[in-house]
Amino acid sequence: MWGFRHRSLELFRVKRRRLWSFFMDYCLERLVGRIDSEEGDKLKDLILSDRLSKLIRMRLEMQVPYASKWPQALSIQSQPMNLPTRMKQRGVLVDEIWHAAGDAGLDIDWYVKRTVLGGIYSTSEVYMVTDNSPELGDTWTFVDRRIKDALDLEKTVQEAANLAEAVGAGVGSSMQGFLKRAFQG
Repeated sequence: MWGFRHRSLELFRVKRRRLWSFFMDYCLERLVGRIDSEEGDKLKDLILSDRLSKLIRMRLEMQVPYASKWPQALSIQSQPMNLPTRMKQRGVLVDEIWHAAGDAGLDIDWYVKRTVLGGIYSTSEVYMVTDNSPELGDTWTFVDRRIKDALDLEKTVQEAANLAEAVGAGVGSSMQGFLKRAFQG
């Protein structure tokens, strides 16, 4: 008797695991469909931060009808056996969002941008399930701020890299001149 109950419980767990995976794939398809429609064309008129915020919001809004049950889905997704599927699905989602936002780069920034956006999406998803504000206003503000913070950080890092390069070039030129004078005299 215990064996039957154990197998039934395991079958139930497998079905739940497949259900959230199916739902995530389904939402990705819906998002891509919305991006490919006229709605996606309107994104091109927005600045990058607004495009990213809009895309994350479009995707999160698909979960709103299930917000009361979403903590359970997050719990299932966080189980070690489900992490590879979750990571793959999250990677594809983030890649689609960046692509729709106009990023087609393949340099080292590609990985950084996707990692940062994946973190923003995940924290926004958790924030959303605890948000009691009207029409999830606090969640959308949270998303907007995280996107702007990330883009400001990217700009700051790029400016620091440019400064380091300029200082390095300046020091290199000065050192070169010093060495020339030292060996000539």
